[in-house]
Amino acid sequence: MKRLFTERHGTTKPRVAEVLDEVTRSALLTLLRARMDEEWFGLSFPQKCDDGHAYAGTDFTKLRATMDGYGLLWPKQEIDPDNPPPDGQIFDVIEFSYEYVAAALNPTFHSYMSHSHYAYDQETGRDKFAQDVNRIFERNGVAFALVEGEVTRLAPAVIDDLLAQTIFRTGDADLDAMLEAARQKFLNRALDVRRESLEKLWDAWERLKTLEPGKDKKASTKALLDRVTTELTFRDRLEQEANQLTDIGNTFMIRHTEKDKVPIGESAQVDYLFHRMFSLIHLLLRASRRGG
Repeated sequence: MKRLFTERHGTTKPRVAEVLDEVTRSALLTLLRARMDEEWFGLSFPQKCDDGHAYAGTDFTKLRATMDGYGLLWPKQEIDPDNPPPDGQIFDVIEFSYEYVAAALNPTFHSYMSHSHYAYDQETGRDKFAQDVNRIFERNGVAFALVEGEVTRLAPAVIDDLLAQTIFRTGDADLDAMLEAARQKFLNRALDVRRESLEKLWDAWERLKTLEPGKDKKASTKALLDRVTTELTFRDRLEQEANQLTDIGNTFMIRHTEKDKVPIGESAQVDYLFHRMFSLIHLLLRASRRGG
């Protein structure tokens, strides 16, 4: 489908919603029902023609038994608007469907058995299914996307490109692993997992502060900051930022869980803290020629 007017002129909803509303949930379930009705599950759950070996659509008994076995929501069931399923259940069904859908092509009617035979193209079906899901997310301002079969949270626009483009090749395998774990957890749809991204990122910060030569961490950190600039005003601000971020890691429930640590309760707070720390680390990696 071509881009609509509001999409062409940049006036669609900003993609910031992290919870499905009733309209979006209904649209996603309607898409799933449509693909079922169009026999897009017939390659993986085939109803074979008794008069030969052709694919004659979907065996819905097998499909539902499999979905029940996975503990998945059945898309064709009625949804109580006052008690909707959790978003995670909707996302699970979407990911399951991506795994098994295939475009049903070239239907030919078999008059003797009163059904149609289909050819199937799984790659085309998966691509189209992902496009349709992502179009619904986009049109409704939802901060998720179906990427390679997984529903992934979109980073805020200000950091999305930076996260996507950065390749962690710092020369220190442990630091690379911490940074990659932080990125993956930050993009997770679950807030609890996203909080864990801060722990990984602050661990990476503490690791990075020890990589430059120096008699101790303080000297190594100074050498690292000196790699950025010799301009005194910016260098002073940079050191203030480094100290403040270290203090944030010790004050909030990021690296420590003592009772006096301040919990981080909202997704937007995770975004803010992650962006602030990641920007500093990215700057220091580039300045010290460690990638980024």
